[in-house]
Amino acid sequence: MPNLITRLARAAGYAPATKAAPTTVTFYGEGRPVWSAREPVAFAREGYARNAVAHRSVRLVAEAAAALPLTLAGADDDHPLIALLTRPNLREGGTRFLEGVYGHLMVSGNAYVEAVSLDGMPRELFCLRPDRMRAVAGPDGWVGAYDYTAGGRTIRYEQTGTVPPILHLAQFNPVDDHYGLSPMEAAAISLDIHNAAGAWHKALLDNAARPSGALVFAPSTGAALSDAQFARLKSELETNYQGAGNAGRPLVLDGGLDWRPLALSPKEMDFVEAKASAAREIALAFGVPPLLLGLPGDNTHANYAEANRAFYRQTIVPLVRRTADSLAAWLEPVFGPARLEPDLDAIEALALERESLWRRVQAAEFLAVSEKREAVGYPAEVPGA
Repeated sequence: MPNLITRLARAAGYAPATKAAPTTVTFYGEGRPVWSAREPVAFAREGYARNAVAHRSVRLVAEAAAALPLTLAGADDDHPLIALLTRPNLREGGTRFLEGVYGHLMVSGNAYVEAVSLDGMPRELFCLRPDRMRAVAGPDGWVGAYDYTAGGRTIRYEQTGTVPPILHLAQFNPVDDHYGLSPMEAAAISLDIHNAAGAWHKALLDNAARPSGALVFAPSTGAALSDAQFARLKSELETNYQGAGNAGRPLVLDGGLDWRPLALSPKEMDFVEAKASAAREIALAFGVPPLLLGLPGDNTHANYAEANRAFYRQTIVPLVRRTADSLAAWLEPVFGPARLEPDLDAIEALALERESLWRRVQAAEFLAVSEKREAVGYPAEVPGA
């Protein structure tokens, strides 16, 4: 009966060795890549929950966007729409509510806002989980209702009434009419590479931070290891020589066994650079400059202030404006025509740009005071004047 070493060798595709020749078993092999599932729960688990770069990118975008105040052009701060967005429901304030909306947009590419109305007037807004929501297409192919499943029950929201109960915010998706494309999906391959590189390094540390090798059995008598001997040898190796606590411990072999370490070339072992490159690609998908995440390489911005300014100009402000436009259009039937705008004066990172604008406007002597006020985003007339 062939011993376990021989069976392993045959299963790995190696030719059976004669008794006079050494029997070598290596522990390397190539296989097909296994990618994580492309759906919201997998993105949340493999990306947001397990990957530090993706987690921090989502938090940076969501927190920065939610902290940017929204103003209603030509209206007072006590306008009902502003009051609703400031306190959308009894459980959370406006910043936390919007942080959930932007977070879902980053993780799943979709965000769903529920309006709870009383006498036709929206009284509360809630952010619903995208993984529980399913769009139901109507006869014309467009979404006519949404099914929300939680706790084994499914609630259908018919998109009827003065204000439809669900506002679906979605990232642009060129191949889907109903659901958005998540930045997490665009960075999915890089996420898998980054996670796999981390798992590789962890396994390397668990195995005394050394590459695997081969046990060569070349007895002079022609005998072979029995199954019991192999099992005992394997158990002793796992118990006494694996793990960080056993790093550097000498290996004692007997019975004709020889340990031959196998090593990959430095280029093949360059997982550090592969992991760094994957991290930069993840940050790129979310629109976060690598400098803000402390990632090495590709820091094209001269300093942190410039990177922060680019982050707001290229990622945060466009995202907030798209979301504000959708919220205003959705609630327009009850609150009237409105234009929600992010208050750019509240962004400290854009202070230099604002100062430069004010300086240029102030120096424009051909402009009246009212025109200068409009040029910098203020009402033409001074309130109370």
